[in-house]
Amino acid sequence: MDSIKTDISSGLIFLLITVVLFLFAKVIKDLSTPYSINEELRTGNDAAACSLAGYFCATIFILLGAILGPSQGLRQDIICFIGYGFLGIVLLNISRLINDKIILYQFSNVKEIIEDRNAGTGAVEFGSYIASGLVVAGSIHGEGGGVTTALVFFLLSQLVLIIFSWLYNRLTPFDVHAEIERDNIAAGVAFGGSLVALGVILLKGAVGNFISWQYNLTNFAICVISGLILLPLIRLFFDKLILPGTNLNYEISHDQNLGLGILEMIIAILFAVVIFFVFDFHISQ
Repeated sequence: MDSIKTDISSGLIFLLITVVLFLFAKVIKDLSTPYSINEELRTGNDAAACSLAGYFCATIFILLGAILGPSQGLRQDIICFIGYGFLGIVLLNISRLINDKIILYQFSNVKEIIEDRNAGTGAVEFGSYIASGLVVAGSIHGEGGGVTTALVFFLLSQLVLIIFSWLYNRLTPFDVHAEIERDNIAAGVAFGGSLVALGVILLKGAVGNFISWQYNLTNFAICVISGLILLPLIRLFFDKLILPGTNLNYEISHDQNLGLGILEMIIAILFAVVIFFVFDFHISQ
């Protein structure tokens, strides 16, 4: 009975800390954006709501990565949880700047979300947040790592997201940036979903115990290469085999077919989850 009471009390402590860190994440986002999030949500800005939803999902992923794993004692667990949670939230806000300045570099995300209320841009931010959150969560989960490993894998994941964004734009016969800027929600949803799918695959390379830089970076590199190859093939599979007789690119760019944009997003994420569970990318030690 005493162990049950201890488990319940420690669970309540971590739940309370999670709520505090979650509110802290909201405050940090409020302070780092040049607009009032509450005002945008109150006036029905779907783009801002979509972006915030991705941010909140990523925050919870990071907090789960910080809390899960072998216990080192309640006091030490609490210290690590707060420290890694704080670090992850800061990194998540940095990822927004990278998304604005490099991934969607042809226009201002703030302008698109606030002035144009462009839900497509919100969808891309949604995907970028979740992809970053998954990798940060994976890098702080497990034994042997620390702040340095979290920072390194975060920076590497941002570089991979940039490379993938360039590759995605090159492989599609339409200009993804131009489509998103002209309020093509379907294009934004499809692209954002692909970022989430890539994040799932990168999580595979970042999660687990830190053995050595050579071992962990090699596993991460294998997952990166696999994601950059397999995700475009999955998109081609969806276009040619799942939707025979339908031109996915035309439907998204010309007709702005949101339904197909959502389906592309779901297919990419689902197959990324399958890849996560069925492939063992780890090299032998």
